[in-house]
Amino acid sequence: MKCLRFLLLMVCSTSLYAQDDLLSELSKQDSAQKIPVSATFKSTRVVNGHSVETMKKKHLDFRISHRFGRLNSGAYQFFGLDQATMRMGFEYGITDDLMVGVGRSTSQKVYDFFGKYKLLRQSTGARSIPVSVTLFGGTGVATVNKELEFQDKIYYSAQVLVARKFGERLSLQLSPTYLFRNRPEVLGDEKLLLAIGIGGRFKLSKRVSLNGEYFYTAREKNTVTAPYYDSMSFGVDIETGGHVFQLHFTNSLGMIEKQFIGETAGTWGKGDIHYGFNISRTFSFDKKNRRPKSTEQ
Repeated sequence: MKCLRFLLLMVCSTSLYAQDDLLSELSKQDSAQKIPVSATFKSTRVVNGHSVETMKKKHLDFRISHRFGRLNSGAYQFFGLDQATMRMGFEYGITDDLMVGVGRSTSQKVYDFFGKYKLLRQSTGARSIPVSVTLFGGTGVATVNKELEFQDKIYYSAQVLVARKFGERLSLQLSPTYLFRNRPEVLGDEKLLLAIGIGGRFKLSKRVSLNGEYFYTAREKNTVTAPYYDSMSFGVDIETGGHVFQLHFTNSLGMIEKQFIGETAGTWGKGDIHYGFNISRTFSFDKKNRRPKSTEQ
């Protein structure tokens, strides 16, 4: 009888080990088929525009952005540093792929709200996906003119952000954009504006990268009815753990889509360049991962 019990125990143990090995092997095969590509950009912004990146689940990003006056304003204005506009915002990851945000800009006293959803994630392996795709939708209310009707203060924007990371150093992104203003700032300007942005990042080291972006708007530039130019920006990203510092030069004073895509009033050719920066501080509400980690992989 003891011998029979011993044989049954051996058979059961062997069966359990075999089942564990089979599950482990299946898990390895599934991982090998699809390996997600991470850290296409360091931040949720390339410079002014959104990147394909979203906040991690249960992580809050407190973001402060500044744009100073024009460099060509001269020594009396200390080359633009005497003047400054600011946007302050909070952004939260509901899931790893879905985030929401709210902000307030001193320029035009705009309150903005947005959501982003990562539809596809670039992956390698047997089941590879060549690009990451994130959907962006936002709206806002410009409250500077108290005499306007509420509906005339509202704008809407939507983007399809498509990006690919080429190796460890280079990432590129296309940003087809739809922008609608219920009431444009300048009489005669079109309510609907279509644009396409191209942005990129070149990594210099594990924590430092060069960034640039350009938005082409489908309208006649610098006319009496629409005295605006395309937005172009260059900068440096510096990551220090939970902080990301973005330092840049841009011809756009505004920091939301309505302003930098639709209402850029300066041009690089005339020296209408603004120095600016974004500072991002991430807080984790995930008990399993309290300490913010570097986004770089």
